[in-house]
Amino acid sequence: MSRGQSWTQALADGGVRAAVPSVITADAALDGDAARLIAVVPDPRSPYHRAREGEVGLREGLALAEAVTEVVTEDTPLAREARRPIVAVVDLPSQAYGRVEELLGLHDALAAAVDAYARARTAGHPVITFVVGTALSGGLLAHGLQANQIVALDDPGVVIHAMHKEAAARVTLRTVAELDELARRIPPLSYDVADWAKLGLCDELLRVQNAGSPTGEDVRKAKDALAAAVGRARRGPRDLGNRLTSPGASQTRGASRRVREALTAQWR
Repeated sequence: MSRGQSWTQALADGGVRAAVPSVITADAALDGDAARLIAVVPDPRSPYHRAREGEVGLREGLALAEAVTEVVTEDTPLAREARRPIVAVVDLPSQAYGRVEELLGLHDALAAAVDAYARARTAGHPVITFVVGTALSGGLLAHGLQANQIVALDDPGVVIHAMHKEAAARVTLRTVAELDELARRIPPLSYDVADWAKLGLCDELLRVQNAGSPTGEDVRKAKDALAAAVGRARRGPRDLGNRLTSPGASQTRGASRRVREALTAQWR
């Protein structure tokens, strides 16, 4: 069982549902809020062989969009402050790298998921990402990066990056060892989740006893952290400006901040 499955089942207060075999949903009480959990999980029988190990492919992208849109549609009559939180439980190796997927419009499927999450966030739903395992490349872009708040487990099994380390070594014409050496000095190159958090993208690192098979205490701590993230999301802006104004970003993303300020000044 993948970490995404384990944590979704552990956090759920009822049954876990499957829109398609690789996208599961459930509900969880978070300090008075009835949150909707959504996760992408492995499907060994998927007809798309490049999307059998938890990758976000054609079916997954569209199923994510449907799952998020369902919550938004059902809660439209409610006041904004009463709309349910949506928690993206993230444990995925990437998007589905495949010729069939590219020909059939993988970019459209992933864009549909991104659009659904962005619409939910701007409509007043607190969108929270809970990274429990691997979160790489276009998979994270489609399922997780549009969140108001990102909580990640502080665990060696959590990896958040643009690409797999071996692929990055090939692209940069370096060895893995050389990349590891550079990562000690340049945080964006690091595969350590603690270094990634320093970039201002992570709102909380959570230490648990068993990241792969959560204990009852782990679940309690996670629910408390997610409930706190929901509170911060409700009080904060609906855009993603906090990614550049957080304490971490103010120290490590100075160039990004200056570029955006210059572009804004020129645009005006």
